[in-house]
Amino acid sequence: MAKVLSSNQTPRIVRFPAHDYQYKEVKASNGFILHVVKTDPANVTLEAVRQNVTLSDYYGINGGFFYEQQLLSMAVVNGNPVAGENDSYGSGVENTKYPRGTLVWDGAANQLSVQIVSNASELQVTDRSKFWAQGGISMLLGRDEEWFAEAAKQHAPYMDDNRLRSAVVYDFAGEVYLIVSSTKGTLADFRAAILERVGEGRLSDGIFLDGDGSSQLQIAEALLPGDSRPVVQMIRIVR
Repeated sequence: MAKVLSSNQTPRIVRFPAHDYQYKEVKASNGFILHVVKTDPANVTLEAVRQNVTLSDYYGINGGFFYEQQLLSMAVVNGNPVAGENDSYGSGVENTKYPRGTLVWDGAANQLSVQIVSNASELQVTDRSKFWAQGGISMLLGRDEEWFAEAAKQHAPYMDDNRLRSAVVYDFAGEVYLIVSSTKGTLADFRAAILERVGEGRLSDGIFLDGDGSSQLQIAEALLPGDSRPVVQMIRIVR
């Protein structure tokens, strides 16, 4: 257990803290302030929390899109959706309505990829009992001429609005970076800030996650509650 300060500076206990990560806060030239948590994908899992990340028992950041208590983005661990039964709507077994960019860690092959899929049954993995898959919106890092049209095709919300943002990306060495902003901006400016300040030019790809008031983070060094709303699911750092 570990004590952290809540968003109102009141000490509270986190039952399952982690330590195997690196954290930094950086500011991009376009003004975006990014909170970046780097770790190994084997040290990541997905959890249904149904509350604000800063009130949860875990370290990590918010996950994908949701409506009320139903997940609209895929969130699957070892073949099982995190928020319900395999065949139930809103369980995390699918990216509802549209095929969307989904970050997949193939545990058997120790390999990361972004796959554009609708249902977990479409995922390409070595062992369906050893993987996690987090749905979002494709970033297409390294494909600067294509990403915006693809994000629009995947129905990324509020692309041109000034909003809090969150994402998860990975580099060519296979490390993952969980990213939440504490400043607001467009999706394009958020992506540019990540390319400038995260991964030292060695990023491979990643996905945008839910944003605005859902952009939340809890670790020992930082707490970002967004607008204090509850979220259905988070990306958790295990140890």
